[in-house]
Amino acid sequence: MATHYYTHDACLGHDTGPHHPERTDRLRSVRDILAGDAFDGLVRMSAPRAGRDRLALAHPAAHVDAVLDAVPDEGHRRLDPDTVVSPGSGEAALRASGALVAAVDAVVGGEADNAFCAVRPPGHHAEPGRAMGFCLFNSVAVGAGHARERHGLARAAVVDFDVHHGNGTQAMFWDDEGLFYASTHQYPHYPGTGAADETGRYGNIVNAPLAPGSGSESFRAAFERVVIPALDGFRPEIVLVSAGFDAHERDPLAQINLVEEDYAWATDRLLSVADVHAGGRVVSVLEGGYDLTALAASVAAHVSRLMAAGNVEQR
Repeated sequence: MATHYYTHDACLGHDTGPHHPERTDRLRSVRDILAGDAFDGLVRMSAPRAGRDRLALAHPAAHVDAVLDAVPDEGHRRLDPDTVVSPGSGEAALRASGALVAAVDAVVGGEADNAFCAVRPPGHHAEPGRAMGFCLFNSVAVGAGHARERHGLARAAVVDFDVHHGNGTQAMFWDDEGLFYASTHQYPHYPGTGAADETGRYGNIVNAPLAPGSGSESFRAAFERVVIPALDGFRPEIVLVSAGFDAHERDPLAQINLVEEDYAWATDRLLSVADVHAGGRVVSVLEGGYDLTALAASVAAHVSRLMAAGNVEQR
């Protein structure tokens, strides 16, 4: 087995217009770095389209219809001040969620050790009935729901190290004791959620907010002292990662000041928990990251650790 890598050209067709930070070049930079010789061992897969029944695991059918119906035949349309759709956006969003479905199938089915989904638009801000924060559908929540509904897993966890709190994932998981969400993020910051006292109905939500300028030491301490013990206590049967890289020191949208080595370290910690509780099952999906150089380097660090997962000595 190996690391499966899911992407699709349709995700390049989601055009957000000039000067938008969530732009097509983000995905191109990721795909370029993963085309290098160091990543020859990746098993490259085409992301399928998610069916509406899969999207319904996270969103009401009326919301799915409303988002897809809002996609224009030409030009751009804003769903909110930050969230733009163009003629290719619907197909891109379906492929993004489809990547998670396929990755979960491969990892749970024993065809892959783990998986990384290089797709856009991102998803963790999308609430059950609301597209927002550059996000149309919540792909990682679709993946978690699919793992439970299709594969019968009792406990699915999402860990989110994007610099922005994943309000959508938190909202979807809040009342379900079989779903766990943990997040490190800058606070206060967009979208305004993610305080430490937001814990979910069953204590299944774990937020580790970080002050602007916190840096690597604070991030690692929060991960080690808050996120990992809670994740261990939940005993996940699969670990999904909302892999946003906008906490990097080069990123223009926030000020946590991480470096690539922090993402490699965090990836190793999540893989270790997955080894203990989940048979090593990890599925990661791209969320934020807006400096192209930092994004590419951070993805390379993250995916390198996924690829090394089968060799414990390399961790």
